[in-house]
Amino acid sequence: MSERTLLVTGGAGFIGSNFILQIAEQHPDWRIVNLDSLTYAGNLENLTQVEGSPNYTFVHGDICKEEDVERAFESCAGGGDVAVVHFAAESHVDRSILSGMPFVETNVKGTQVLLDSSRAKGVERFVHVSTDEVYGSLGATGLFHEGTPLAPNSPYSASKTASDLLVRAAHKTHGFPGLITRCSNNYGPYQFPEKLIPLLIANASEDKAIPVYGDGMQVRDWLYVRDHCEAILRVLTDGKDGEVYNIGGNNEYPNIEIVKMVLSILGKPESLITYVKDRPGHDRRYAIDASKIRDQLGWEPRHSFEQALPLTVRWYQSQDVWLQRVRSGEYRDYYQRQYGS
Repeated sequence: MSERTLLVTGGAGFIGSNFILQIAEQHPDWRIVNLDSLTYAGNLENLTQVEGSPNYTFVHGDICKEEDVERAFESCAGGGDVAVVHFAAESHVDRSILSGMPFVETNVKGTQVLLDSSRAKGVERFVHVSTDEVYGSLGATGLFHEGTPLAPNSPYSASKTASDLLVRAAHKTHGFPGLITRCSNNYGPYQFPEKLIPLLIANASEDKAIPVYGDGMQVRDWLYVRDHCEAILRVLTDGKDGEVYNIGGNNEYPNIEIVKMVLSILGKPESLITYVKDRPGHDRRYAIDASKIRDQLGWEPRHSFEQALPLTVRWYQSQDVWLQRVRSGEYRDYYQRQYGS
């Protein structure tokens, strides 16, 4: 794997940008082409560390448009074997409840366009990054495993389920080298502050109310983003075509406990907590059985929640300018300044 080019879709987003930074650090000889349409959640300021690298190329484009995907593949030419790591997706459940069509467009149509182009180009490998939300909701006990029936409960998770099945169909029909990863809730640097942990850090730092859905007892398995990126890399290099790999952090906590832990780290009072009406179709509990990726590929998370949550809080505290630029919308001017129209 000495000479390799990765086409990363959605690489300006939260997990995608962390993945690119990690690849640049661990495999400086690999070429990286980042295809991103720069929707509200895409932020090129996440990638200033690699911007000047000769092995990094940014392509502003939409995975739903064949011509944009073609331009991205043209940027991969001459770089050895090409693999695709597909992060690009609309991913916010609340937004999908307001309107499901953007999720169908990007997550379903966009994935199929990318699959068709990747198959035509003869890519070496295609890793589709998905979510444990495709499995639906668990009761008080049990874990999601790779054979758990798919039972999505929101327009977002339904669109991700559809994209998973398109990758599966490409493998079954065409022998396409597609693999699927399904992760639990991520947290860490560069997460857009509409998500729970960065939102509550930002609000609590300014002594603003912390909104908590329902009773706050929705349980999630929390996965540090760097651990997730290492797992994706392990699937990319060692995974078996056509397989699904669950990726979990072994850190189950109710949302209200997360809120209280962050408030404690920040030295803020629990009186900032404000309970709000629960969202429609809110899944009660997710929990991942990640034994397959552990047993077959040798991956396990390296960070406990007790270790990585304080690291995450400190990162946001040290990146106040980044956070304020995201919250104000100023970050969206960065593309114009760096790349022009």
